[in-house]
Amino acid sequence: MSAPNTISIDKLIRLIGTPKCPMLVDVRDAIAFKADPRLIPSSHHCGPDEIADWIGERAGQSIIVACQNGTSLSQGAAAFLRGQRVPAQVLEGGFEAWKQAELPLVPSAKLPAVDSRRRTVWVTRTRPKIDRIACPWLIRRFVDPFAVFLFVAPSDVVEVAERFGGVPFDIENVFWSHRGDTCTFDTMIEELALGTPALLRLATMVRAADTARLDLSPQASGLLAASLGLSRMYSDDLQQLEAGMLLYDALYRWCRDATDETHNWPTNKPSA
Repeated sequence: MSAPNTISIDKLIRLIGTPKCPMLVDVRDAIAFKADPRLIPSSHHCGPDEIADWIGERAGQSIIVACQNGTSLSQGAAAFLRGQRVPAQVLEGGFEAWKQAELPLVPSAKLPAVDSRRRTVWVTRTRPKIDRIACPWLIRRFVDPFAVFLFVAPSDVVEVAERFGGVPFDIENVFWSHRGDTCTFDTMIEELALGTPALLRLATMVRAADTARLDLSPQASGLLAASLGLSRMYSDDLQQLEAGMLLYDALYRWCRDATDETHNWPTNKPSA
Protein backbone atom coordinates (compact mmCIF):
# COMPACT_ATOMS: atom_id res chain seq x y z
CA MET A 1 0.00 0.00 0.00
CA SER A 2 1.27 3.47 -0.89
CA ALA A 3 2.17 5.86 1.90
CA PRO A 4 -0.01 8.97 2.37
CA ASN A 5 0.45 11.58 -0.36
CA THR A 6 2.34 9.17 -2.63
CA ILE A 7 1.42 7.30 -5.78
CA SER A 8 2.84 4.01 -7.00
CA ILE A 9 4.38 3.48 -10.40
CA ASP A 10 1.67 0.95 -11.23
CA LYS A 11 -1.05 3.53 -10.63
CA LEU A 12 0.76 6.23 -12.58
CA ILE A 13 1.21 3.92 -15.58
CA ARG A 14 -2.56 3.59 -15.78
CA LEU A 15 -3.05 7.35 -15.71
CA ILE A 16 -0.47 8.45 -18.27
CA GLY A 17 -2.01 8.70 -21.71
CA THR A 18 -5.50 9.38 -20.36
CA PRO A 19 -7.31 12.71 -19.91
CA LYS A 20 -7.42 12.12 -16.14
CA CYS A 21 -3.64 12.13 -15.73
CA PRO A 22 -2.47 14.77 -13.21
CA MET A 23 0.29 17.21 -14.06
CA LEU A 24 3.69 15.56 -13.74
CA VAL A 25 6.60 17.66 -12.54
CA ASP A 26 10.21 16.44 -12.54
CA VAL A 27 12.12 18.31 -9.82
CA ARG A 28 15.47 16.52 -10.11
CA ASP A 29 18.37 18.88 -9.48
CA ALA A 30 20.52 20.09 -12.37
CA ILE A 31 23.24 17.47 -11.81
CA ALA A 32 20.82 14.53 -11.81
CA PHE A 33 18.92 15.84 -14.83
CA LYS A 34 22.12 16.39 -16.80
CA ALA A 35 23.23 12.84 -16.01
CA ASP A 36 20.04 11.47 -17.59
CA PRO A 37 18.04 14.16 -19.41
CA ARG A 38 15.05 11.97 -20.13
CA LEU A 39 11.54 12.49 -18.82
CA ILE A 40 8.67 10.35 -17.65
CA PRO A 41 6.01 10.75 -20.38
CA SER A 42 3.98 13.98 -20.14
CA SER A 43 6.23 15.41 -17.40
CA HIS A 44 8.02 18.76 -17.34
CA HIS A 45 11.33 19.42 -15.67
CA CYS A 46 11.80 22.42 -13.41
CA GLY A 47 13.97 23.15 -10.42
CA PRO A 48 12.30 22.84 -7.01
CA ASP A 49 12.71 26.57 -6.48
CA GLU A 50 10.85 27.25 -9.74
CA ILE A 51 7.85 25.07 -9.15
CA ALA A 52 5.54 27.79 -7.81
CA ASP A 53 6.21 30.05 -10.80
CA TRP A 54 5.94 27.14 -13.23
CA ILE A 55 2.46 26.22 -12.05
CA GLY A 56 1.09 29.74 -12.50
CA GLU A 57 -2.26 29.59 -14.21
CA ARG A 58 -2.29 25.80 -13.92
CA ALA A 59 -2.95 26.07 -10.17
CA GLY A 60 -5.88 23.99 -9.02
CA GLN A 61 -4.91 20.90 -10.97
CA SER A 62 -3.60 17.92 -9.11
CA ILE A 63 0.15 17.32 -9.41
CA ILE A 64 2.53 14.39 -9.12
CA VAL A 65 6.09 15.33 -8.21
CA ALA A 66 9.11 13.16 -9.03
CA CYS A 67 12.72 13.61 -7.98
CA GLN A 68 15.62 11.20 -8.41
CA ASN A 69 14.56 8.69 -5.75
CA GLY A 70 11.26 9.96 -4.35
CA THR A 71 12.91 11.32 -1.20
CA SER A 72 13.19 14.70 0.48
CA LEU A 73 13.37 16.82 -2.68
CA SER A 74 10.04 15.69 -4.09
CA GLN A 75 8.53 15.31 -0.64
CA GLY A 76 9.38 18.93 0.12
CA ALA A 77 8.10 20.21 -3.22
CA ALA A 78 4.82 18.32 -2.81
CA ALA A 79 4.41 19.59 0.75
CA PHE A 80 5.01 23.14 -0.45
CA LEU A 81 2.33 22.72 -3.12
CA ARG A 82 -0.17 21.31 -0.65
CA GLY A 83 0.56 24.34 1.51
CA GLN A 84 -0.60 26.43 -1.44
CA ARG A 85 -3.83 24.40 -1.63
CA VAL A 86 -2.60 22.45 -4.66
CA PRO A 87 -3.30 18.68 -4.44
CA ALA A 88 0.13 17.06 -4.78
CA GLN A 89 1.54 13.55 -4.49
CA VAL A 90 5.04 12.08 -4.74
CA LEU A 91 5.99 9.30 -7.14
CA GLU A 92 7.25 6.39 -5.07
CA GLY A 93 10.88 5.69 -5.91
CA GLY A 94 11.01 8.69 -8.23
CA PHE A 95 12.70 8.77 -11.62
CA GLU A 96 15.10 5.98 -10.70
CA ALA A 97 12.34 3.49 -9.91
CA TRP A 98 10.57 4.32 -13.17
CA LYS A 99 13.83 3.83 -15.05
CA GLN A 100 14.60 0.53 -13.34
CA ALA A 101 11.13 -0.73 -14.30
CA GLU A 102 12.19 -0.16 -17.94
CA LEU A 103 9.22 2.07 -18.64
CA PRO A 104 9.20 4.66 -21.47
CA LEU A 105 11.39 7.73 -21.02
CA VAL A 106 11.16 10.66 -23.43
CA PRO A 107 14.54 12.16 -24.49
CA SER A 108 14.31 15.86 -23.63
CA ALA A 109 16.79 16.69 -26.42
CA LYS A 110 14.11 15.77 -28.95
CA LEU A 111 11.58 18.19 -27.49
CA PRO A 112 11.16 21.71 -28.89
CA ALA A 113 11.86 24.78 -26.80
CA VAL A 114 8.94 26.11 -24.80
CA ASP A 115 7.36 29.54 -25.19
CA SER A 116 7.07 32.22 -22.49
CA ARG A 117 4.24 30.24 -20.88
CA ARG A 118 6.29 27.01 -20.88
CA ARG A 119 4.31 25.37 -23.68
CA THR A 120 5.58 23.71 -26.83
CA VAL A 121 4.19 25.08 -30.10
CA TRP A 122 3.57 22.89 -33.16
CA VAL A 123 2.55 24.02 -36.65
CA THR A 124 0.96 22.01 -39.43
CA ARG A 125 -1.37 22.17 -42.41
CA THR A 126 -4.98 23.21 -42.05
CA ARG A 127 -7.94 20.83 -42.46
CA PRO A 128 -6.51 17.79 -40.61
CA LYS A 129 -7.80 14.29 -41.21
CA ILE A 130 -5.81 11.49 -39.52
CA ASP A 131 -2.09 12.06 -38.89
CA ARG A 132 -2.62 15.72 -37.97
CA ILE A 133 -5.12 14.72 -35.28
CA ALA A 134 -3.27 11.62 -34.08
CA CYS A 135 0.03 13.49 -33.59
CA PRO A 136 -1.45 16.29 -31.47
CA TRP A 137 -3.22 13.65 -29.39
CA LEU A 138 0.09 11.84 -28.82
CA ILE A 139 1.86 15.07 -27.86
CA ARG A 140 -0.82 16.20 -25.43
CA ARG A 141 -1.20 12.83 -23.77
CA PHE A 142 2.46 11.74 -23.61
CA VAL A 143 4.70 14.80 -24.09
CA ASP A 144 3.18 18.18 -23.26
CA PRO A 145 -0.41 18.40 -22.00
CA PHE A 146 -0.40 22.15 -22.66
CA ALA A 147 1.00 22.04 -26.20
CA VAL A 148 -0.33 24.59 -28.68
CA PHE A 149 -1.21 23.61 -32.25
CA LEU A 150 -1.40 26.05 -35.14
CA PHE A 151 -3.17 24.97 -38.32
CA VAL A 152 -2.20 27.15 -41.32
CA ALA A 153 -2.04 27.02 -45.10
CA PRO A 154 0.51 24.43 -46.31
CA SER A 155 2.71 27.09 -47.89
CA ASP A 156 2.89 29.01 -44.59
CA VAL A 157 3.76 26.20 -42.18
CA VAL A 158 7.54 26.67 -42.08
CA GLU A 159 7.43 30.47 -41.95
CA VAL A 160 4.78 30.50 -39.20
CA ALA A 161 6.80 27.97 -37.21
CA GLU A 162 9.90 30.16 -37.46
CA ARG A 163 8.05 33.34 -36.58
CA PHE A 164 6.23 31.88 -33.56
CA GLY A 165 8.98 29.62 -32.24
CA GLY A 166 7.11 26.48 -33.21
CA VAL A 167 7.97 23.16 -34.80
CA PRO A 168 6.55 22.21 -38.21
CA PHE A 169 5.15 18.71 -38.59
CA ASP A 170 3.46 16.51 -41.18
CA ILE A 171 4.73 18.40 -44.20
CA GLU A 172 7.49 17.44 -46.61
CA ASN A 173 11.16 18.03 -45.85
CA VAL A 174 10.89 18.55 -42.07
CA PHE A 175 12.08 16.33 -39.22
CA TRP A 176 8.63 15.42 -37.87
CA SER A 177 7.08 13.90 -40.97
CA HIS A 178 6.57 10.72 -42.99
CA ARG A 179 9.59 8.51 -43.51
CA GLY A 180 9.45 5.88 -46.22
CA ASP A 181 6.15 4.04 -45.91
CA THR A 182 5.49 5.22 -42.34
CA CYS A 183 3.63 8.32 -41.23
CA THR A 184 4.38 11.17 -38.84
CA PHE A 185 2.71 9.38 -35.94
CA ASP A 186 5.23 6.55 -36.40
CA THR A 187 8.09 9.06 -36.46
CA MET A 188 6.98 10.65 -33.21
CA ILE A 189 6.63 7.33 -31.43
CA GLU A 190 10.11 6.29 -32.56
CA GLU A 191 11.90 9.56 -31.84
CA LEU A 192 10.18 10.08 -28.49
CA ALA A 193 10.83 6.47 -27.38
CA LEU A 194 7.14 5.79 -26.80
CA GLY A 195 6.98 2.36 -28.43
CA THR A 196 4.69 0.61 -25.96
CA PRO A 197 2.58 -2.29 -27.27
CA ALA A 198 -0.59 -0.19 -27.10
CA LEU A 199 0.88 2.77 -28.96
CA LEU A 200 2.48 0.54 -31.59
CA ARG A 201 -0.88 -1.10 -32.19
CA LEU A 202 -2.48 2.32 -32.53
CA ALA A 203 0.34 3.42 -34.84
CA THR A 204 -0.42 0.57 -37.23
CA MET A 205 -4.04 1.65 -37.29
CA VAL A 206 -3.10 5.28 -37.97
CA ARG A 207 -0.58 4.35 -40.67
CA ALA A 208 -3.08 2.10 -42.42
CA ALA A 209 -5.79 4.78 -42.47
CA ASP A 210 -3.42 7.66 -43.29
CA THR A 211 -1.59 5.97 -46.17
CA ALA A 212 -4.52 4.16 -47.83
CA ARG A 213 -3.32 0.69 -46.82
CA LEU A 214 -6.41 -0.44 -44.98
CA ASP A 215 -5.29 -4.07 -45.12
CA LEU A 216 -2.67 -3.36 -42.42
CA SER A 217 -5.26 -3.07 -39.66
CA PRO A 218 -8.85 -4.34 -39.37
CA GLN A 219 -9.74 -1.14 -37.50
CA ALA A 220 -8.33 1.23 -40.12
CA SER A 221 -11.52 1.52 -42.17
CA GLY A 222 -13.43 2.61 -39.09
CA LEU A 223 -10.75 5.16 -38.18
CA LEU A 224 -10.79 6.53 -41.72
CA ALA A 225 -14.59 6.82 -41.70
CA ALA A 226 -14.68 8.52 -38.29
CA SER A 227 -11.86 10.91 -39.26
CA LEU A 228 -13.51 11.95 -42.50
CA GLY A 229 -16.81 12.34 -40.69
CA LEU A 230 -15.23 14.67 -38.13
CA SER A 231 -13.67 16.73 -40.91
CA ARG A 232 -17.16 17.24 -42.36
CA MET A 233 -18.69 18.08 -38.98
CA TYR A 234 -16.22 20.84 -38.06
CA SER A 235 -15.05 23.78 -40.12
CA ASP A 236 -12.84 24.96 -37.25
CA ASP A 237 -9.66 22.88 -37.04
CA LEU A 238 -9.24 23.38 -33.28
CA GLN A 239 -12.80 22.25 -32.61
CA GLN A 240 -12.14 19.21 -34.77
CA LEU A 241 -8.97 18.52 -32.78
CA GLU A 242 -10.87 18.61 -29.50
CA ALA A 243 -13.45 16.15 -30.87
CA GLY A 244 -10.66 13.98 -32.26
CA MET A 245 -8.97 13.83 -28.85
CA LEU A 246 -11.94 11.86 -27.56
CA LEU A 247 -11.77 9.52 -30.55
CA TYR A 248 -8.10 8.74 -29.94
CA ASP A 249 -8.62 8.45 -26.20
CA ALA A 250 -11.12 5.68 -26.95
CA LEU A 251 -8.87 3.98 -29.50
CA TYR A 252 -5.91 4.06 -27.12
CA ARG A 253 -7.91 2.50 -24.31
CA TRP A 254 -9.06 -0.22 -26.68
CA CYS A 255 -5.46 -0.83 -27.78
CA ARG A 256 -4.29 -0.94 -24.16
CA ASP A 257 -7.13 -2.70 -22.38
CA ALA A 258 -9.78 -4.24 -24.58
CA THR A 259 -8.36 -5.97 -27.66
CA ASP A 260 -9.38 -9.40 -26.37
CA GLU A 261 -12.91 -8.39 -25.49
CA THR A 262 -15.82 -9.28 -27.77
CA HIS A 263 -19.45 -8.27 -27.83
CA ASN A 264 -22.58 -10.14 -28.83
CA TRP A 265 -26.30 -9.86 -28.42
CA PRO A 266 -27.12 -11.14 -24.92
CA THR A 267 -30.52 -12.85 -24.76
CA ASN A 268 -30.51 -13.25 -20.96
CA LYS A 269 -32.65 -16.32 -21.35
CA PRO A 270 -32.61 -18.83 -18.49
CA SER A 271 -30.72 -21.98 -19.28
CA ALA A 272 -32.80 -25.03 -20.15
